[in-house]
Amino acid sequence: MTTLDDKLDRVLGAKSGKALETALGLRTAGDLLRHYPRRYAERGELTSIAGLEIGEHATVLAQVERATTRRMRSRRGNILEVRITDGHRHMTCTFFNQSWRERELLPGRKGLFAGKVTAYRGQLQLAHPEYKLLDAVDEGEERSEAEEFASTLIPVYPAAQGLPSWSVARCVEQVLDTLDDPDDPLPEELRRRHRLLDLGAALRNIHRPEDRAAVEAARDRLKWDEGLAVQLALAQRRRSAQSRPAPACPRRPGGVLDAFDARLPFRLTAGQREVGEAVAADLAGEHPMNRLLQGEVGSGKTVVALRAMLQVVDAGRQAAMLAPTEVLAAQHARSLREMLGDLAMAGELGAAEQATRITLLTGSLPAAQRKQALLDAASGAAGIVVGTHALIQERVSFADLGLVVVDEQHRFGVEQRDALRARGGEETSPHVLVMTATPIPRTVAMTVYGDLETSALREMPVGRSPIATTVVPAAEKPAWLDRVWQRIVEEVRAGHQAYVVCPRIGDGGRDEETPDAASGAAEPEAGQDEGGADGERRPPLAVLEVAPALETGPLAGLRVGVLHGRLPSDEKDAVMRAFAAGEVDVLVATTVVEVGVNVPNATVMVIMDADRFGVSQLHQLRGRVGRGSAPGLCLLVTEAPGGTTTRERLDAVASTLDGFELARLDLELRREGDILGAAQSGRRSTLRLLSLLRDEDLIAEARVEAQRIVAADPDLVEHPGLARMVAELVDDERAEYLEKA
Repeated sequence: MTTLDDKLDRVLGAKSGKALETALGLRTAGDLLRHYPRRYAERGELTSIAGLEIGEHATVLAQVERATTRRMRSRRGNILEVRITDGHRHMTCTFFNQSWRERELLPGRKGLFAGKVTAYRGQLQLAHPEYKLLDAVDEGEERSEAEEFASTLIPVYPAAQGLPSWSVARCVEQVLDTLDDPDDPLPEELRRRHRLLDLGAALRNIHRPEDRAAVEAARDRLKWDEGLAVQLALAQRRRSAQSRPAPACPRRPGGVLDAFDARLPFRLTAGQREVGEAVAADLAGEHPMNRLLQGEVGSGKTVVALRAMLQVVDAGRQAAMLAPTEVLAAQHARSLREMLGDLAMAGELGAAEQATRITLLTGSLPAAQRKQALLDAASGAAGIVVGTHALIQERVSFADLGLVVVDEQHRFGVEQRDALRARGGEETSPHVLVMTATPIPRTVAMTVYGDLETSALREMPVGRSPIATTVVPAAEKPAWLDRVWQRIVEEVRAGHQAYVVCPRIGDGGRDEETPDAASGAAEPEAGQDEGGADGERRPPLAVLEVAPALETGPLAGLRVGVLHGRLPSDEKDAVMRAFAAGEVDVLVATTVVEVGVNVPNATVMVIMDADRFGVSQLHQLRGRVGRGSAPGLCLLVTEAPGGTTTRERLDAVASTLDGFELARLDLELRREGDILGAAQSGRRSTLRLLSLLRDEDLIAEARVEAQRIVAADPDLVEHPGLARMVAELVDDERAEYLEKA
């Protein structure tokens, strides 16, 4: 009999075990049984082709519409093109020098087709797909292969090149046939209260369902494993963190904060006042504040953060503000000094009586300036220290750090944020205020951010102009791309400026992305005989390639500047100053302009290869325009074919300026497990079934259960099954991610 801990090479044989480990990282029977079906195909239902993504390994249940063989013009051999359909859309399966397949891929036959989704001439295709036909042509044809899929529901598994879904299904069947009933980690009393299946029944039903009801019952139980494991890890870490106090920073009358408030040239919005009061109360306490402040671009988060930092300075302590890029750190330091005026000139002639000092500390400062900045932080002469990741290096110390403000938290690694937070001293942790212009759905905040209090600024500032967003399908309508460049010329002639954003820098630097490797087969890739297209995704467009092409082409005569992360710090600063001063018409840049850059005269944002960016990034980037009196225009240039979810995502971004709505959309479309750190660790996602968007009630219930269990048994000594479940589903690395994020 088989247990969940048994190695797959022992259960299935060396060949199958090696294939599963190499392709999918599955080593044990438990790993394989937790590799759940992605979906279930029904014999009467074909797979929707519209939902396929270029680059993914997909398995579709489709019907053959026609099959034709033709000679290749540019080389010897032939191509068999099989057109398959879901009844609404169609795609092509392409085979080289395999014309014999035409005899079995007859019109009307249904089958499972598996392979990598590519595009050729704007049409989706599968090159050299593996397939399994599910129906017989006549009475005498052998039906053994079709009988493997005789059930009503056909499980479709996440697969890989050379390991199609039906091969995974066959391995799962072998394991289930010999599986012993596993010990159930969930207490029987908890299962009874929540009406959950036992683990053995759930694993069998998820892979061998009799009907949809059996699938749902299995999924409900297995989601609880994931949700409870995450919440137990969070509950344990929250409990241990409560023992470390924070420096109390109560508001002091007559200090620099009162002086700043008295000089404000505008009235704080109701949201700013409400959040400010909550932050002030948190800072006055002895438990570390951990607050997430969400707000659209330009909604006034910086003023809220500055007032919090001034309260800490009035209490005799320091505040640190961490920005993701040197460009943004320098801009923050400038804007804070401008807002404070002589209140930021401590130690200088003409300083106000209550003044403090703002120090900028980045990795590329000249030696003398860096030495002085380090001294200002260590001595306490600087009340506010602004910087990048350089702030968390070992040799950077603070006299008495009371508050850490993290701007655009999604741009930082977990370890970076945690290292800065630990700068408070031996016995205390500083208060933490995390800011983002990328709204986070409630379930993500509740799950990923533990006990982080969440505040939102939803009011947009007075004077912001509307931003129109349009998707430009460059492959389908090349004339539209020509119009993009004409539009920029028109805006510049009207006295405005523009951004052109590219996914990478180019010229062989660290950011280079390598396209998917060719298959290595002797046959040509799909489409190569007709004009050289190979069906693979080309490398993303690069700043160092696009800028000269524009300068000598459609934007000839305009002043084009270049900005990216590999430029020296002083050069980056000079480029941004020139753009802000109107000395540069068009700035071709990477995402270094994503946050914090404020040039009100810029009215056009062109994002090249927009499908290479996430929803949140696109929303952030377009926030760079429409910041003045003239309306903004954002153009999303893409070669993604129409009807794909990629295009749907871009259309959704174009349809709304509501960041909270887009955050929800972003969570629906991307792999949710990445939120728990899988993307950072490079491992498989922790969450396979649990949806942070759709399972809000389950997450809330699991949180309550986890708090109850940990309160009575902090180290889970009396619950060894739960302790193991936490260790398996939320390893130490991800548990720290959850707690630190």
